Amino acid sequence: MNLKILLPFEIFAEKTGVMRIIAETQDGSFGILPRRLDCVAALVPGILIYETLSDGETFVAVDEGVIVKVGADVVVSVRGALAGTILGQLREAVEREFLTLDEREQDMRSTLAKLEGDLIRRMVTIRDER
Repeated sequence: MNLKILLPFEIFAEKTGVMRIIAETQDGSFGILPRRLDCVAALVPGILIYETLSDGETFVAVDEGVIVKVGADVVVSVRGALAGTILGQLREAVEREFLTLDEREQDMRSTLAKLEGDLIRRMVTIRDER
């Protein structure tokens, strides 16, 4: 298989000759072998594993995203990714980098929720005036 891992502004990795891929979804681990039917799955922050003959098993910490398999091509599109060789350190990186929202993101989400609430209230007021 051909694997491409995409980030919002760059290609993180491109590998050919991939024998298997394991990713984490909301429902648990999700495996892809070369003869698997075409599919799409939403990814959660976790460890993506792929194996090639030349490199062996490789671990990549990924943020949420999507994985798409079409024929021999597999594309993984995620918000962030970190490569590493020690699985324990990657798991810690997932928890530290991807699972905890930083203060700016929490503030932004709170502000957006307030704006959405205000917009809905105004729309209801306009509807009631008619």
